[in-house]
Amino acid sequence: MVEAIDAPLPPTSTTPQVQDISLHGDDPPPRYIVRELPDLSPPSTTIPIIDLSRLLSGDEDGGREELGELKAALTSWGCFQLIGHGIPGELLDEVQVSAKQFFRLPSEEKQMCFRPEDDVEGYGNDPILSDKQILDWSDRLLLKLVPEDTRKLHLWPTNPTQFREVVSGYSDELKRIVEALMKAMARCVGLEEDCFLKQYGGKEMMMSRFNHYPVCPRPDVVLGVKAHSDGSGVTVLLQDDKVEGLQILKEGRWYGVPIIPHALVVNVGDQMQVCSLMNHNRRLLFEIKLTCGVEFGELGLYGILIRD
Repeated sequence: MVEAIDAPLPPTSTTPQVQDISLHGDDPPPRYIVRELPDLSPPSTTIPIIDLSRLLSGDEDGGREELGELKAALTSWGCFQLIGHGIPGELLDEVQVSAKQFFRLPSEEKQMCFRPEDDVEGYGNDPILSDKQILDWSDRLLLKLVPEDTRKLHLWPTNPTQFREVVSGYSDELKRIVEALMKAMARCVGLEEDCFLKQYGGKEMMMSRFNHYPVCPRPDVVLGVKAHSDGSGVTVLLQDDKVEGLQILKEGRWYGVPIIPHALVVNVGDQMQVCSLMNHNRRLLFEIKLTCGVEFGELGLYGILIRD
């Protein structure tokens, strides 16, 4: 799969929302067609599963064993499914419901959160940086969560009415989890527990990205999200609760990631790989494949290291 890059265009360029294109039922426009697609039916695999409650428990033997499992997951995969994280299932369900309710609003109402041409935050699609850029078959809502005083609340949906409260609550939970995981990752490689957290220097930033993949009449020629690695320190992904689409590239082969109800997919981003001593020195690539006649969504929370 290749994304052609030509001379950069101003990052203010925008395109119509995919959801609006999808309503007509026409074939995807040429800008969305991917010339080289991976296996459309990759094997499903069980990526490592880490139990955070066991990792943080007072059981010395159990905690040490789970820490070893975490190290093995980081060095062999660079990602894992997190269970026992302590986020109530009801809250995770509310996050899913709130996102789906927003994307199902009429276009005119969603436009109130539309991404400004000179910004990356808001509703719409990603900036176009090249006139040969292949576009993703997805719409997204990108919002800054941390620091709280930098939130652009005029871009946050007011409909559904519970959206802000639900996402803020989820943000608090994710911040707790990311900090606990980064401490554990440091211990994995024999470093001071706060080693990675100190890299924030009090300037941490966390973004949320809600992705919506509308129904596509030709899912065999598009990608919801092209192959990419995450530039974050840590990415936490909440998959759709019913439809699988996430794929991971490992040793030259794509694997589908199965859904584990209320589990979180945690990926070590490029920044963490650079500043850590982990043996996992390759970029982990992700992509999203579509299913014929099906729409679905996902939520990614990004804990990003900001350094002077």
